[in-house]
Amino acid sequence: MKFIVAKKVEMSQRFRDNGEVVPVTVLKADACTVTQVRNAAKDGYEAVQVGCGTAKKPARAQVGHTKVLGKSFKRYQEVRLEEPAALNIGDVVDLGQFVPGEFVHVTGTSKGKGFQGPVKRHGFHGGPASHGHKDNLRMPGSIGAGGIQRVLKGQKMAGRMGGDRVTVHNLEVVEVDAAQGMIALKGAVPGATGSSVVIHGGSDKKQSWN
Repeated sequence: MKFIVAKKVEMSQRFRDNGEVVPVTVLKADACTVTQVRNAAKDGYEAVQVGCGTAKKPARAQVGHTKVLGKSFKRYQEVRLEEPAALNIGDVVDLGQFVPGEFVHVTGTSKGKGFQGPVKRHGFHGGPASHGHKDNLRMPGSIGAGGIQRVLKGQKMAGRMGGDRVTVHNLEVVEVDAAQGMIALKGAVPGATGSSVVIHGGSDKKQSWN
């Protein structure tokens, strides 16, 4: 499976040969080095850990972890795989594996929106705004606990919103500049500008996802 760790740069647009305007998210993806390979026999699952960037003041544990490579990395990311990886420690993963026209998945942490009410968080329509309903417009209403005397698990109520691990599927690769380490994907990807995401997958057609 193709994968690489990238940083969200900006939203922009690109023009196809027929003049169509395509909204894209531009990401910066430097080459990543494989720092650890996990397998089902030893670890219980298949995965590859990669390191990106260079750490200025690495911790002693990080220095020991990548001692065989002679380098400490700024960021480490583990990517789970469905099949055993055909990679070894020290191998380099770069943007050259992706080509325009294929579809990929992007996983990142969504923007945190703080503590929000049920209208914004779950799309509740709120209470009536007519006369006699003071301060009731954005209230959640009854939660229907009845004689149970507790709040049922999973009840839609106010709470922290955002900051979740989110995967957006089947984003088209519009442009790849391996020399500059830039890739443009059609549409939006999760996270704020400057946040890290994982681009994985890679197929010439959209994949079904359950």
